[in-house]
Amino acid sequence: MSDCVFCRIVMGEIPCAKLFENERVLAFMDINPVATGHVLVIPKAHSSNIGAMSDCEVAAVASALKAVAPAVMKVTRAEGYNILNNCGAAAGQAVEHVHFHLIPRIHGDGRGYRWITTSADPAQLARLASEISKALL
Repeated sequence: MSDCVFCRIVMGEIPCAKLFENERVLAFMDINPVATGHVLVIPKAHSSNIGAMSDCEVAAVASALKAVAPAVMKVTRAEGYNILNNCGAAAGQAVEHVHFHLIPRIHGDGRGYRWITTSADPAQLARLASEISKALL
């Protein structure tokens, strides 16, 4: 898509600090990093969300994440990392092209990621699991 910033990066119209590329995937440094070494991994083919991607594209992105993560860890001396995908505006997706954030982490970095949890009702979980399972068909 000509108006998609990530598609324009893939086409070479916008420069990036590229660190990995193959026929299906591009990985580059985030220009607004959460932490030093924050990488974006994207499919080259435009898709707005993971559900719109082909199985081959999903597998290619997963394979790239698997390859890139240890290299980021080694270079940044991180103790861990987050892999995040925001899907939809309500989830914080700012660019409507599937992308995965790989964010190196160290203890006490202050970056945090808040999971606000609640206790779930087992009967409600069972109902929801059943409904979702049926929706898979």
